Amino acid sequence: MRRYPPWLLVLAAGALPFATLFVELLFIFSSLWMGRVYYVFGFLLLVLGLFVVVCAEVALVLTYVHLCAEDWRWWWKAFFAPGSVAVYVLVYAVKYLVFDLKSLSGPVSAALYLGYSLLMVLAVMLAAGTVGFVSSFWFVHYLFSSVKID
Repeated sequence: MRRYPPWLLVLAAGALPFATLFVELLFIFSSLWMGRVYYVFGFLLLVLGLFVVVCAEVALVLTYVHLCAEDWRWWWKAFFAPGSVAVYVLVYAVKYLVFDLKSLSGPVSAALYLGYSLLMVLAVMLAAGTVGFVSSFWFVHYLFSSVKID
């Protein structure tokens, strides 16, 4: 089995959860920063559920790959693999600042926007990482609870 660097696996694992979010991020950013009304909360709930499921599945697959390679240090990788979606959300927030927010009145407004975006990115990383770690923890617990040592 070919070994990839852990940072590459973690960074690539964030692309799948971001794929569930990127369309909804445009509407959320527009309602937060441009004063538009957000009214599709049912779809947001569906996207949130899909995001949680995808984060759990990504963490489970990477944990299984690490355990098959006899790498017992899966804890932080299970947290940072789905948590790396925050890197993609940060890139999207900067892209939104550069291309979509034309009405900012100066560097103070841009700094305020980036500060709030960093707080949002931190919250997304903690939420996605927690979902990934808890699902991997349950998976490993279930996996090794069925092993009988005689």
